[in-house]
Amino acid sequence: MKSSPDISQNKSLLWLMAIACGLSTGANYYCQPLIHSIQQYFDVPESQVALTVTFAQISYALGLLLIVPAGDIVNKTKFIPLLMSFTAIGLLICAFAINLPMLWLGTVITGLFSVAAQVLIPLSVMATRPEKTGEVIGFLMSGLLVGLLLSTSLSGLLSNLFHWKLIYSLSGALMLLLAFLLKSRLPYVMAYKMGYFQVFRSMGQLLRQERRLILRSVVGGCAFAAMSILFSTIALLLTSEPFQLADVFVGVITLAGVFGALSTQYAGKLADRGLTGILTTLGCVIMAISWYFLYIGGHILVSYIAGYGLIALGLAMIHSSNQNIIFRIRPDARSRINAIYMTLYFTGGACGSILGVYAWYHGGWNMACLVGLGLVLGAAAFSLLDYFYAARLQKS
Repeated sequence: MKSSPDISQNKSLLWLMAIACGLSTGANYYCQPLIHSIQQYFDVPESQVALTVTFAQISYALGLLLIVPAGDIVNKTKFIPLLMSFTAIGLLICAFAINLPMLWLGTVITGLFSVAAQVLIPLSVMATRPEKTGEVIGFLMSGLLVGLLLSTSLSGLLSNLFHWKLIYSLSGALMLLLAFLLKSRLPYVMAYKMGYFQVFRSMGQLLRQERRLILRSVVGGCAFAAMSILFSTIALLLTSEPFQLADVFVGVITLAGVFGALSTQYAGKLADRGLTGILTTLGCVIMAISWYFLYIGGHILVSYIAGYGLIALGLAMIHSSNQNIIFRIRPDARSRINAIYMTLYFTGGACGSILGVYAWYHGGWNMACLVGLGLVLGAAAFSLLDYFYAARLQKS
């Protein structure tokens, strides 16, 4: 039950929410291009510094599992700014870290509470007219994906121009400002009366009862895994022969994905018209084609850039379709549904990163491309299963 106006008409609030989604998600990726700089600064083995990336991923996964589901039972207008404030504290601890364990502490705090974006999105759905759901989700997802894609570029650039700590202090200050601005502007949506541990029991029931949630989560996980192969291999490919690009230029290449991410809001509008099946199919086709361009991109940089942009476009279409579908399954459990979906989504991403590195060291770029294509075909197969299951539900 809503007690708030339709936020789809409030453009300034949507922009603030989209920026908050991007900043929160991007906070977990700052450390990836900074490993060498951090290693030199603290004068510790690079293998220890690399654990920072692992801590960021693990803490974010724990936040998805343990914090996001609580979004259904708390006052989100207070909960979201609180999460953002704790994220800012984690970022500022990183900015003022005097040793590696202190950086790890800040990274864990940041990762754990940066799930604010995954509470913001269900809130936006609950405060939007049903026919505008996809459009609003798409707009916020554009902010989230742009933040994810820009985070490594900006952190690498600022590190090269100034200092690796600058990105942490700037984003921490901006996060506090956004938390303050959102606190008085977020719409109030009634919370459900349920205990914290009851939330997890109900999540188990959702997993048993809602097959479309599982199928669409696996579709998203496979698609994000295909994209994540690029995250883990881009530096390996572009810093070696025949490209030998500097780290800062490797980060710039990822900007090609921004154009795909920005298409999310338009994909959301199509999803609102009931075209989720067509969007998913088209997204899978585009992602499959992207791997052809990426394969050629092993020798031709322009082709790699085109493939990077296409794969981001395909992923945006699939992800928008998935969220449009899952948020309609159980309106009373949107935060719990999003927690399940995003946990499986980022689990897929982590697996894709691991597979990418494994494929690179056991078969080079050609093997990485084959694995990426295989994951896209996996997403297509599960989307086909979802199509038949949805058709059967409509007949019954």
